[in-house]
Amino acid sequence: MLRIYGGVPLSGETSVYGAKNAALPILAATVMVNGTTVVENVPDLEDVHVMVEILRALGAKVRVDGDVIEVDASTIHSTDVPMHLMQKMRSPILPNML
Repeated sequence: MLRIYGGVPLSGETSVYGAKNAALPILAATVMVNGTTVVENVPDLEDVHVMVEILRALGAKVRVDGDVIEVDASTIHSTDVPMHLMQKMRSPILPNML
């Protein structure tokens, strides 16, 4: 909870942008769903593009539409992440997850 003290009420809107440190583990977790997962508000970063390539290399069907990524993991046919893609990842969390 956020409390603001003062004499003037606050009003307005703000956007919360997606974070790489949240998006990458969520995308990695889509391989555990036998079906389609939609992840919204995904940042447009190189690590996210590499993760999409990794998911496709595993056999998942991946559709990217702006900041929305749809992953259909029901078509996954491999558990081996290609080394050339893993080497592109800058995030240290994913080698332990995949």
